Amino acid sequence: MEILGPIIWLIVALGLLVTFHEFGHYWVARRCGVRVLRFSVGFGRALWSRRAADGTEYRIAAIPLGGYVKMLDEREAPVAANERDQAFNRKPVGQRIAIVIAGPAANLIFAIAAFWLMFVVGIPETRPVLGPTSGLAAEAGLRENDLIVGIDQRRVDTWTHALLGLIPPALDRRAVNVEVESLDGQRRSVRLALDRVSPAYSEENTLEYLGLQPWRADLPPLVGSVAPGAPAEQAGLRAGDRIIAIDGEAVGGWQDIARLIPSLARDDQGQARSLTLALERDGRLLEVELRPELQQGRPIIGIQAPEPGPELQAEFDRTFTMVRHGPIQALGEATSETWRLTSATLGILGRMITGKASLSNLSGPITIAQMAHSSARLGLSRFLFFLGLISLSLAIINLLPIPMLDGGHLMYYLVELVKGSPVSERTQIVGQYIGLTLVIGLMSLAIFNDILRLIT
Repeated sequence: MEILGPIIWLIVALGLLVTFHEFGHYWVARRCGVRVLRFSVGFGRALWSRRAADGTEYRIAAIPLGGYVKMLDEREAPVAANERDQAFNRKPVGQRIAIVIAGPAANLIFAIAAFWLMFVVGIPETRPVLGPTSGLAAEAGLRENDLIVGIDQRRVDTWTHALLGLIPPALDRRAVNVEVESLDGQRRSVRLALDRVSPAYSEENTLEYLGLQPWRADLPPLVGSVAPGAPAEQAGLRAGDRIIAIDGEAVGGWQDIARLIPSLARDDQGQARSLTLALERDGRLLEVELRPELQQGRPIIGIQAPEPGPELQAEFDRTFTMVRHGPIQALGEATSETWRLTSATLGILGRMITGKASLSNLSGPITIAQMAHSSARLGLSRFLFFLGLISLSLAIINLLPIPMLDGGHLMYYLVELVKGSPVSERTQIVGQYIGLTLVIGLMSLAIFNDILRLIT
């Protein structure tokens, strides 16, 4: 399932988004009186097809990485004289522009709808509460337990928003004003010197480089409860035991327990191996030995953390929240989220072109499949966010002025509007070759980045 899961969710996600995109082209083409010959989700050999009464063939093809709407067009095949008024190439340039834009517009509408439903359902979020700070962050006056509420006068609600507010100015080497709220509710503004970012900075390590890290709750290393029949019960562990060390590695809190057990509980063949736990019980020091169970590949010993105290619970409530809005407010929030992500995507694309941002930001089908699978496992709201993000990315990418993409066709029609006559067929053919080369190059780079992420 580790292999099949991402593939299945990739097909589900792309199938849905491609269908919506192509339906945009199809719907506007039909409204403009253009005859549609084929509506295909996917490329290559047809896995399923049906011909409607109006002559349109609907098909699902074997390669799910795109789709197309084939229209009646004299440039592709001879058209009978009585059907020429239904040919795409015979339509006014304004209608052709509308048909081309309709695909990306459908993806934009889908993104807003996905974000709207996400906010109505409710999505669990982590607010940008800071853990211990260092480096540029500490020099600016950012302190542990500060909550980031704004960057350059733009509201920040989540760590995603914080990163979207920090990465572009870091790439531009531009200082920003960060507004924070302390534990007592007092707000202050600090100047984060992103103009001092060195050439060694990379977008993937933004928080680490700036000396920021999210606040993490660390419960005392006490055993809250022991599962019946689990390795911990068989070894004699009891509720209230304090774990001091695991195989000689000191334990300071539950984060250490969660880190050490998976890292120490396997032998060189990947099988479970025995662990020695040093405990404190009623003032006495004890040592117990146990062998974890492997459940779905994860080593489990069968203990739970203790319940957090009132102070820690208050910090939990401050950091972790469920973002949910009514239908009307959710529409405004969805539109705002769409604009924020669109600005960030266009900003990164522009900086990649100018060399300020790394080309490693490009992701291909492998990364998208992994994201689809992981977001689906996290629940409906996370999957909706993923769908909205990818749909928005498809809209933006398709509007790039690259021949073969919708943006390339749009560029030709805008030139036609200006000069009063269509772009020559020779120019369009040359453009197709250039566009094909660019698309293959970008896809190859994206897949290379995917493979690099897998092996590093």
